[in-house]
Amino acid sequence: MLESLTRQRGVRASLVVSESDGLVVDSNLRFGQDGTEWPALAGSLYRKARLSAEAARLGAVTFLQLDAERGRVCAVGGRSDLVLVVVADGTANVGLIRVALLKALESLE
Repeated sequence: MLESLTRQRGVRASLVVSESDGLVVDSNLRFGQDGTEWPALAGSLYRKARLSAEAARLGAVTFLQLDAERGRVCAVGGRSDLVLVVVADGTANVGLIRVALLKALESLE
């Protein structure tokens, strides 16, 4: 599942992380990529987004996207503590990444 996410054009890494502590459960990194910073960041961002959405009575977070100067982080989570994370270039097609993440989430739950 992670390998197919990482094969998407522009994707640097795909990971499964724990929302509560940011620990990596599994990862697939492109050659030359370091996956030590992203997991804790993504887990924390997703958790805060989920709690904020619940507090605002908006319902469940379905997709989280962080755009930054050197790329983007996309994440989806389900009923479990696990979050699927993709780190991609800024030019990557977010629509395709989103579809792939949501499809991969189905197999994770």
